[in-house]
Amino acid sequence: MLKKTITYTDFDGVERTEDFYFNLTKAELLDLQLSTDGGLLDQIKKIVAAKDTPELIKLFKKIILLAYGEKSDDGKRFKKSDAIREDFASTEPYSILYMELATDPNKASDFVNGILPKDLAEQAKAAIDNGELDEDTKQLINSLQQS
Repeated sequence: MLKKTITYTDFDGVERTEDFYFNLTKAELLDLQLSTDGGLLDQIKKIVAAKDTPELIKLFKKIILLAYGEKSDDGKRFKKSDAIREDFASTEPYSILYMELATDPNKASDFVNGILPKDLAEQAKAAIDNGELDEDTKQLINSLQQS
């Protein structure tokens, strides 16, 4: 789970600082993979190969909103729904986060790593560190980080 603390000015002109939470479970990642024609990785490779920035941005927005939720006070639940996502997408913090991730490849990479289940993020980092990725996957990661 990733907690992002964002300071913003609301629509009444009041400056606020709030925490926002993002997380993808293994089940959500599998659903994302299976619900994408040819699989998510294949779709991303096609988008990157075609240099289709609008499609890549659309996919990135989808991932941000899929990961967003509201953590229960007791930490037992992470509530997500279309209504919760729609409410977040209509806020200034969403706009600030989106612009931050769209303009800073390091922050985008940190965000993606932060929303992945901990063991998957560790496996991905180890694969990168150990040079276990094929050239296509390395190029894909580099392209995503530069988008």
